[in-house]
Amino acid sequence: MARLKKTLLPVLIITAASAVYALGFVWCYVPNGIAFGGITGVAQIINYLVPAFPIGVTVIVINIPLFILGWKFIGGRLLVSSLYAMFVSSVFIDILTPLREWESMEPLLACIFGGLLLGLSLGLVFQQGATTGGTDLMARLLKLKLAWLPMGKLLMGIDLAVIVAVSITFQTLYAALYGLVALYISTIVMDGVLYGMDTAKVAYIISDKNQEISDAIVKDLDRGVTILHGQGAYTGAEKNVLMCAFKQREIAAIKATVKDIDPAAFVIVCDAHEVLGEGFRDYKKDDL
Repeated sequence: MARLKKTLLPVLIITAASAVYALGFVWCYVPNGIAFGGITGVAQIINYLVPAFPIGVTVIVINIPLFILGWKFIGGRLLVSSLYAMFVSSVFIDILTPLREWESMEPLLACIFGGLLLGLSLGLVFQQGATTGGTDLMARLLKLKLAWLPMGKLLMGIDLAVIVAVSITFQTLYAALYGLVALYISTIVMDGVLYGMDTAKVAYIISDKNQEISDAIVKDLDRGVTILHGQGAYTGAEKNVLMCAFKQREIAAIKATVKDIDPAAFVIVCDAHEVLGEGFRDYKKDDL
């Protein structure tokens, strides 16, 4: 049962995310003539020039050689899930397109909600170790070499050229400008889905009552504390600095504990992009 759930849940998430992806494209991008990046943007150009070619089918055809190349570099598991995500999102596009008359809306609203839906859907797909094909697949391959770059930023760079091409095809600068706004929003949302859920903080505490504070944090708050050795630049006095990683929701308790013990304590709280280890997130080999 556990194995079935482990296999079925990613499929359901990819399916739902692909439907959201298609909805954002059909509802927000197409009716408003907003430039779309990636292979879907290329398909958008082809459909504009040759309306007989449905966007979804065109995406599938263009992706075939890319997936053949991808097999060599990313292996079967990721490729199969990516094929599924690409196929389902393309099918949803062609199902939703004739379903109703998708009316245009205020372009800025279309950019905001289109970017939100696109970023959310791609973030969920990437979380399951898949892509929707095309430039998503290219970005996934580039991520193997450029591990320090967030997926959203990689996709943004690749998609810029396609957005310019769509704008030229539609013969309007506004298509590219709105497309850039939507792309930026989708990038922020996507990186938020992939990395922002790990809302951790790090506190650096300088106090004359380090031992009491450390004991209280470890025993009462069940958080680990690391002692760093420091030296005051002005006085030259040796002084220990406590470092503690904790979840966002624990920040009030951490500050209250420190200040109750030593009101004069110097506390620095910083955002932590990712925290891996006990009490936080486990490292996975294919992490993005």
